[in-house]
Amino acid sequence: MQVEHISAYEHNPEALEVLLWVGCAPAFDDRAQKVLHAFVKILWHAKVKFAVLGTEETCTGDPAKRAGNEFLFQMQAMQNIQTLNHYKVKRIVTICPHCYNTLKNEYPALGGHYEVYHHTTFIAKLIEEGRLTIEGGAFQGKKIVYHDSCYLGRANQIYEIPRKLLQLLDAHLVEMPRCRANGLCCGAGGAQMFKEPEPGKKDISTERTEEALSLNPNYIAVACPFCMTMLTDGVKYAEQQDKVKVQDIAELLQQALKKKS
Repeated sequence: MQVEHISAYEHNPEALEVLLWVGCAPAFDDRAQKVLHAFVKILWHAKVKFAVLGTEETCTGDPAKRAGNEFLFQMQAMQNIQTLNHYKVKRIVTICPHCYNTLKNEYPALGGHYEVYHHTTFIAKLIEEGRLTIEGGAFQGKKIVYHDSCYLGRANQIYEIPRKLLQLLDAHLVEMPRCRANGLCCGAGGAQMFKEPEPGKKDISTERTEEALSLNPNYIAVACPFCMTMLTDGVKYAEQQDKVKVQDIAELLQQALKKKS
């Protein structure tokens, strides 16, 4: 999958609709790469002019900041801001709520002022503009449970857009007892994903997965690569991977794109 590097727009930055911020997860994790590929296919389908930073992109600094290393965070952030400003980037889209929150809410204080979209909000924008049409027939009769990402939901109050996108699939969308502002974390936030579990204690990811599985869904829908990892592991731990699929919203929508005539 070849995507243009932002240098192709260096002499005409106004022609670039949006910069796709890849993030650490799709750069290193095979499962997250599948989500990114699905989103890129959606962008291509809508004929969006986008590009990536490639090797010039580094971590936003979110894990460092959540772990308490403010100095490292600012070093990483300033390097990214310098690169983004060099290319005169105005709009950014990312599949990761952690990147989204950091770029949108924390970079402005360091000189990074951008219009930032999470991929669900950007997809909703494309649908509203008439550039995408979703046909949900393939999911009719299926049951989908949506898990709220902490950094998409509580941190940025994006609750309804992901649900409205899932409703386009004509599936039965069911809510977990703890959802929206009361949703339970998948267990990966605050740099916890990189820590070893405590012996003798049930992981948060296991508890959250059990809550989802209790509703007997066909799909657990997520909108975050961290949530994807934790809930996928939870489904495997429960030995339900043959019955329940954990899918990003972009993956579900990409399967339901109306083919252009």
